[in-house]
Amino acid sequence: MRARDVKSDFEEDTVTGVGYDRLELLQVAEAVARDKGIEKAEVIDAMEQAIQKAARTRYGLENDVRAEIDSKNGEIKLARYLEVADPVENEATQISLSEARELNPDADVGDYLTEPLPPIDFGRIAAQTAKQVIVQKVREAERTRQYNEYKDRVGEIVNGIVKRIEFGNVTVDLGRAEATLRRDEVIPRESYRPGDRVRAYVCDVREETRGPQIFLSRTHPQFMAGLFAQEVPEIYDSIIELRAVARDPGSRAKIAVISNDSSIDPVGACVGMRGSRVQAVVGELQGEKIDIIQWSDEPATFVVNGLAPAEVSRVVLDEEAGRIEVVVPDDQLSLAIGRRGQNVRLASQLTGWDIVILTEEEESERRQEEFKNRTKLFMDTLGVDDVLSHLLVAEGFTSIEEIAFVPIEDLLGVEGLDEELVAELRDRAVQYLSERDSEAETVRKELGVSDEVAQIAGLTAPMLASLGESGIKTLDDLGDLSGDELVSSEDGLLKEFDLSEKEANDIIMAARAHWFEDELPTQEKGNDPDTDEEKEKPIV
Repeated sequence: MRARDVKSDFEEDTVTGVGYDRLELLQVAEAVARDKGIEKAEVIDAMEQAIQKAARTRYGLENDVRAEIDSKNGEIKLARYLEVADPVENEATQISLSEARELNPDADVGDYLTEPLPPIDFGRIAAQTAKQVIVQKVREAERTRQYNEYKDRVGEIVNGIVKRIEFGNVTVDLGRAEATLRRDEVIPRESYRPGDRVRAYVCDVREETRGPQIFLSRTHPQFMAGLFAQEVPEIYDSIIELRAVARDPGSRAKIAVISNDSSIDPVGACVGMRGSRVQAVVGELQGEKIDIIQWSDEPATFVVNGLAPAEVSRVVLDEEAGRIEVVVPDDQLSLAIGRRGQNVRLASQLTGWDIVILTEEEESERRQEEFKNRTKLFMDTLGVDDVLSHLLVAEGFTSIEEIAFVPIEDLLGVEGLDEELVAELRDRAVQYLSERDSEAETVRKELGVSDEVAQIAGLTAPMLASLGESGIKTLDDLGDLSGDELVSSEDGLLKEFDLSEKEANDIIMAARAHWFEDELPTQEKGNDPDTDEEKEKPIV
């Protein structure tokens, strides 16, 4: 759309007699822009809208009156805009094509004709209204500037001055914006007073109706990481990488580092000469003790490092469950666990593994108990003597399923077993499993566990019988459970079947599939050949 002037230009006297200084107007705009940290054009735009609102009050709110301030000389121009329309629907803002062509032969539908208006002399009310509009628009521009400036600074460490404290929440003046340091993000036993300098981590920036909200934290793990990056040049230069951080704010922390240069010791570089670098971070964190450990690709090695300063005898990993058992000497137990479990908790957060700590005596007793139980299992189910049972357990066999289904070569590799004895053992194992499943299937039906539940992949007949004994009989009963309720080592319904948490979750989601199928809209249940195949699949 094109704007065409009714006159070639405004007359020079359109602004004569108005009590304002053009140069002073521009100076005010520059001062406000500089003070608020926004563009001068945004301040001038706010002034234009203020003048425009006052002019519409003078000439009629129904008119499309617009104001323009020349950014070079400060001249104010007012004009009424009329849109060329055919037919005319609003006489206050539109003009017919025939009338428009009388004023401008080149006018066309969709163009705008401008009619210059004489300048207005602001009264008290109009001036107050204009001031409010300017203040509001400048505030909006300032908020937009603050959000745009800080939205990409999440993850940075900033410095500020405490401005005020309300209910434990600290308002921090960052110079060009204000930020909030909530009381749960302050290190315990740390107190501030107005005027104190504070360094914190920008953890979130949100654009809300009351303006951009910048949230700081001094308890975030990455705050410590950022402090080390500032104190250790090798981290800043990416020669040393800080791979993981775990914190108990104000008390203790662990960080895992690795060097990309084999000639540089990552732990020594972070500690610094006589501990100067780590002490600078400790001082900023109000005396928080920091353990710096070597990061490793090997989970076992990493966990052992993470439990420092405790010494570890051996570890046993269970990758499916994400759990690792750590055996420590009896005199190292309290050190490995730490005060109120702090050391093992931080090591677990740092490594991402669920760590179970056992003493050598406890581990020995447990192994003996497991050995005894497995030996008895083979004796009772396979009908063999204790010597052969001990031999099978010693070779690492833990269940009847392994005897029945492992490759025959694995059994032949056991000293003292020949082909005839191996075949007999496998036949007895298969027969036992068949009888067990048959009995469990009978129990499952007697308990009323539905066939739909029995068809879920991953559930064996004994598992179904156990679920039935616990009152889980339908898909809805099973779907209402959580994975932990199935496999929890304390009271899981299927804890004796050695299911992983992932397998338990898959079973539960399969039980819930019919809930989603029932919720499909009717229009989506048509006979579209392109989608029928997908609709037949259970939604998990």
